[in-house]
Amino acid sequence: MLTAVRMQLRVCLLSVKYNIMREMLNPVTFVTNVVFMILNDAAILVQWFILFRLRGDIGGYTMKEVMLLWGLTAASFGLSRVLFTRVFSLPELIISGKLDSYLVQPKNVLLSVMTSATNISAIGDFLYGLILLVACGFSVSRLCLFLLFTVTGTVIITAFALLLGSLSFWFVRADMLGNQMVSGMISFMTYPDGIFRGISRFLLYFVIPVGMAVYHPVHIMTEFDVKMFFEVIGYAVLLMAAAMIVFYRGLRRYSSSSLMEARM
Repeated sequence: MLTAVRMQLRVCLLSVKYNIMREMLNPVTFVTNVVFMILNDAAILVQWFILFRLRGDIGGYTMKEVMLLWGLTAASFGLSRVLFTRVFSLPELIISGKLDSYLVQPKNVLLSVMTSATNISAIGDFLYGLILLVACGFSVSRLCLFLLFTVTGTVIITAFALLLGSLSFWFVRADMLGNQMVSGMISFMTYPDGIFRGISRFLLYFVIPVGMAVYHPVHIMTEFDVKMFFEVIGYAVLLMAAAMIVFYRGLRRYSSSSLMEARM
């Protein structure tokens, strides 16, 4: 069984590798997409510099913490789009019946779908996150935590998109809800959690997993908390497990009747 898992992971890594290599066939386009994504992210951060010139902190965050928040968000979102970008278009595959081509492949269906495409400009997001980490004050311990939480953030973002996308096995127009929820999650990830109160704060921690994706990790990198550390890791594992269960239950429905319902 362990050998089979290693083989599946190897095939998926090769799939990601060849996706990136295919995009690099035109070096000028590749570099341009990456550089312009970095510049686009940097331009958005200018508003925070202006705001912090007007007041010392926003929601309990200083400029350095906001940069750390943006860096972790950009790196997590970028890595998710580089490795698993097809997850974000899963509803389209389900509704249009394009999952058929994955069902006949000798690979794990979910891993095959997740790694079948890449978003090359998202490499710019990931690099931008590393640049902001260095700007915040580089240290080996902070780099290790940053990379770890980039992985957990990637898992949480991907799992959330997978969970919502899998609803299309049951509801044809679930893609509208999924797209809005994922877009909203990414937007909220760029704002300090201290500005949210009441029901909005509850939603960001218990409905939309922004808190576990970036808020807790930023607090941990600022002031280490063992309990919070394991909460983030445990949450990422449980959310991905839940998303996988929903996907495979929905896949059984797809193979019997959902395709015909989607085409009607």
